[in-house]
Amino acid sequence: MATTPSLSLLLFLLSLLTPTSVHPEPLQDSPYLSPATVLFPDYDRMLATFKIYVYPPPTPFTFATPSESLFHASLLNSRFITDDPDEAHLFYVPFPPDLPSRSLSGLVRSLRTNFTFWYRSLGADHFFLSCAGIGHAPDRNVLELKKNSVQISCFPTTSGDFFPHKDVILPPVPPSPLALPHAPVGKETATFLGFMKRDEEQESQSSLVEEVEGDPEFLVESEPSDLTKSKFCLFVYGGDGSWLGEALRLGCVPVMITDRPIQDMPLIDVVRWSEIAVFVGSRGGVAELKRVLGGIGGEQYERMRGLGVTVGRHFVWNKVPQPFDAFHMVMYQLWLRRHTIRYARREWM
Repeated sequence: MATTPSLSLLLFLLSLLTPTSVHPEPLQDSPYLSPATVLFPDYDRMLATFKIYVYPPPTPFTFATPSESLFHASLLNSRFITDDPDEAHLFYVPFPPDLPSRSLSGLVRSLRTNFTFWYRSLGADHFFLSCAGIGHAPDRNVLELKKNSVQISCFPTTSGDFFPHKDVILPPVPPSPLALPHAPVGKETATFLGFMKRDEEQESQSSLVEEVEGDPEFLVESEPSDLTKSKFCLFVYGGDGSWLGEALRLGCVPVMITDRPIQDMPLIDVVRWSEIAVFVGSRGGVAELKRVLGGIGGEQYERMRGLGVTVGRHFVWNKVPQPFDAFHMVMYQLWLRRHTIRYARREWM
């Protein structure tokens, strides 16, 4: 049946308003858990609407680690802060890192007394900074803070002080950024299979570390001099992870040496770590380590390396925060936790 000119025009206009695909095409070769069509618009909404209310600290203090200090200062100087608690999505509870349990209990008790917001979720829409963690205590106030509130901690965390369903890890701050500003184009000329930083503070080294030190395919130094000379960067879980972001940024694929699952990797809510890092146990010795790393080459290696370089920008801390840097990615993970469970209060007569 022939169509009239007016009907043809109507059909053409409708075609312009109709999306060509109901589901967006998935982002190929992405290191992120969410596709770009979800991640980046959600990030923009966070920048526009996310609000944090900060409780007054019990006393002036300074944090013990660079990442804590940078995050705290960046947050207080950001647009996320609001003076109106009624428009806040989350509440920040600042306190000194060495605050005794009794004083911490008193702090939470004062929040109950002077503010009404704690009762809405028993602290689940509150967060605090503590790389040292909060010890186990029978006190109700300390227990609610530890079990309900979001703890922002350092990598790696103390055993038993991290709850992956609610807590957040700060990207580590390197002692000093390495000289090369960008990763080289390729690793065809890499001199070593892997690099390992000698941890002078670790009292006992595993047998694997000793084997690596004696193998000419690996470079072991007290301080990284040039990560671009190595294809892989080896991290013993529980040791010094401060240069993890530098390894990613410079194209040295991280290898996490651990004999148990790791739940406290930085940016674990955002990044698909299996795409950019290798996880291997220590019990097989250097022979097993070399077998695993030797099996990763060609396109697979270059893909992991390239995705890691992409993620590396999220580990950069700036005195003045920049888009998608470490500060903003921590804020994005807090943003993902803004929908907390609100417990209804029952009044007993």
